[in-house]
Amino acid sequence: MSTIRILDENTINQIAAGEVVERPSAVVKELIENALDAGATAITAEIKEGGLSLIRITDNGTGIAKEDIPAAFMRHATSKIRSAEDLFNITSLGFRGEALSSIAAVSQVELITKEPSSLNGYRYIIEGGEEKSFEEIGCPSGTTIIVRNLFYNTPARRKFLKTAATEAGYVSELMERLMVSHPEVSIRFIVNNKVKLQSSGNNNIKDILYHIYGRDISKELLYVEYTSKDVKIKGYIGKPTISRGNRGFENYFINGRYIKNYIITKAIEDAYRPFMMQHKYPFTSLYYEITPSLLDVNVHPQKLELKLNNQDSIYDITHHLIKDALSGKELIPKVSLSDDNKKNTNKTEYITKLPEPFEKNRMDRLKVLETIANELKSNDNSVSPDSPSVQIKVMEQMDLFSEDLDADKVSFISEQSLINHRIIGQVFSTYWLVEYNKELYIIDQHAAHEKVLYERIMTAAGENKHSSQLLMPPIVLTLTLKEQQTVNDNKEILSKLGYEIEHFGGNEFSLRAVPADLYNLTDKDLFLEFLDELTQEVAAHKLSPESILEKTASMACKAAVKANHSFSTDEAAALIKELLSLENPYHCPHGRPVIISISQYELEKKFKRVL
Repeated sequence: MSTIRILDENTINQIAAGEVVERPSAVVKELIENALDAGATAITAEIKEGGLSLIRITDNGTGIAKEDIPAAFMRHATSKIRSAEDLFNITSLGFRGEALSSIAAVSQVELITKEPSSLNGYRYIIEGGEEKSFEEIGCPSGTTIIVRNLFYNTPARRKFLKTAATEAGYVSELMERLMVSHPEVSIRFIVNNKVKLQSSGNNNIKDILYHIYGRDISKELLYVEYTSKDVKIKGYIGKPTISRGNRGFENYFINGRYIKNYIITKAIEDAYRPFMMQHKYPFTSLYYEITPSLLDVNVHPQKLELKLNNQDSIYDITHHLIKDALSGKELIPKVSLSDDNKKNTNKTEYITKLPEPFEKNRMDRLKVLETIANELKSNDNSVSPDSPSVQIKVMEQMDLFSEDLDADKVSFISEQSLINHRIIGQVFSTYWLVEYNKELYIIDQHAAHEKVLYERIMTAAGENKHSSQLLMPPIVLTLTLKEQQTVNDNKEILSKLGYEIEHFGGNEFSLRAVPADLYNLTDKDLFLEFLDELTQEVAAHKLSPESILEKTASMACKAAVKANHSFSTDEAAALIKELLSLENPYHCPHGRPVIISISQYELEKKFKRVL
């Protein structure tokens, strides 16, 4: 008896829906991408109970023609491609024709749509993949899709969803990325009848980053831009001071699509590595425009990944763009002596609403007048800080839109500072105080020495000009078979770094020399620790010249002068001079700050010399 059966259409649709409709956020993503492809400039997304009971997406796009409505809910029915060749020249966000059919297979869907040129609109209802009604109605131009009771006919799928609050959180995260990826579109997000997020659609990238991530992040951003024939990049990257413990703020968009790509992620993190602590990740919001023929977006069910035909070029462009932006800025943290956490209870805080997303005349920028406080006191449209409406702090916008106040600041990392800085002295046997151009700079001697040693080793290795410090007597090491293999396989690289190690008989090796800048390290346990880390990377197939340099940098940390060690002024002067000549003196190899600064103004405020 035959046991193979052809599945019915309804079962096929429900299985296919599992790839596209994983959870409510996937439904919202697909529907909003359809709205964007339809040319919408204003979109409202609403969910209830995490999107399980209701998802409503409303847009002012081109609408759907009457004859296309039933076809839109058929599998692999799309207006965006006609043949397989079109897959390699896609400019739209959607293209497979799977979303609506997959959503309709596992929910109750109501579609209301009208073309701008049509006198009437249409309502179409489909439940579990079966058409229920199709009628002519009056409605505004655009499309509204209402999805009710998601997974009502697949209880096993619904059972594996999280709580309503958690699912709403996933949708919120998605909405933030959609708003950032399309700043030219006004988007409003409503959860259980309350507006949670709203963008103005004024195409100001920094404006939307301010509203999504707040003032503390937006004021620490650097603008970057690159243009070539096939690749354009623009956007903002965060200064190393706003790093995070995960990649949640590491965002980039390719041709309007939120994407994760290993090559771009690696380029970003490699560029930031000299500036950040280990296991910290940067803030990025980068917009890529890449010729569609150089991309393959048809590699992931939810289109969250793509392949790059020119990935080496993209890596180099991204890496150099970010590294140059970070290297061109003075990244010395400024320390405020004011009590920033102390709130002035006598001070009234005034706020105003964002413009509604469907307004035709949106504000391009908030105009902050000197008399705004007095005007707002008598303004009936002002709202209280407790209002649930989406709001912004007017006075904070002054900082957001103002010109870069540090543009005219004389850099501490300059030829002039090498000559004119004045060393005041050492405190706590750890920190050196330096005066320059009305700023007090505090330098951590251990971090500074570590950075200088690291750069010496890296430069010598890169130029193949290593120098070694002979050990008298040599250190005799007993190595395991794995460690012996690591040494034998990497002798050339170790030699370039300044290590001299020879077989001494049996399992013993003789360490005759170490890099000259590691003269403080003669303890064999330290070299064995270094070798042990390399051996582990060999086992994990991760060993590379770069990883060996990383481990050498770790040894530079151990070789550097420690805290609570008194330097002479001449020694400190030589160290500071070499530090200031480096391209990136701001962070040690592990990402800790080397220098911080306090302005003369901050000190005078503390002593009440200025108000």
